[in-house]
Amino acid sequence: MNPLIMIPARMAATRLPNKPLADIGGLPMIVRAYRQAEASGLPVAVAAGDPEIVEAIEAIEGRAILTDPSLPSGSDRIRAAVDAIDPEGDFDAVINVQGDMPFADPGLATACAAILHGEPDCDIATLVAPELDASDRGNPDVVKAVLALAEGERQGRALYFTRSTLYGDAPIWRHIGVYGYRRAALNRFCAAPPSPLERREKLEQLRALEMGMQIWARVIDAAPLSVDNPADLEAARAMA
Repeated sequence: MNPLIMIPARMAATRLPNKPLADIGGLPMIVRAYRQAEASGLPVAVAAGDPEIVEAIEAIEGRAILTDPSLPSGSDRIRAAVDAIDPEGDFDAVINVQGDMPFADPGLATACAAILHGEPDCDIATLVAPELDASDRGNPDVVKAVLALAEGERQGRALYFTRSTLYGDAPIWRHIGVYGYRRAALNRFCAAPPSPLERREKLEQLRALEMGMQIWARVIDAAPLSVDNPADLEAARAMA
């Protein structure tokens, strides 16, 4: 398998405008995310929606591709970028790492690649982590993954993702927004329109499940910090 890490990023953000260039310890957030991804040992590029992001990455001699700012999602952005830099299809897997996770462990990307390598029927690989506390269960901003996972196992097939409260006393798995796509699965996914469940839950991965794709998830010990609002940004700055 020959995977490529793609980091989608755009300046427009409702809760935190210009987020990719937010300063964290003297570096733009997108630069920190890029360097963390580089530490995985896999090739990395940024799928940028704005020229300012390209400039920030090129300033550190990184690779960034300017994509159409009107693309509807990060998945569409990474597909456009990987097609631009690899039209021959040498990279057979694409790992989507979020640009708003400035301290994400480099092993998250390689974990997704390992799932794709080890599970021939897996179309899309992703990650989950245990809930932080009981408030996660009813929080619609915390996306929960429902997995076919026996007690003690660390990897299994994803059956559903939801923002709703889940019934029962079993573990609640927080979904981590890192994805590994087989190249053919990414193309098929982006070619399909949004599905009914996707529109209802506002969760893109449900489109893949409705299409009959298999999503597999691996449990990691803890979710990385995701910068979604000003409070998260202050927390990230405290970690730098």
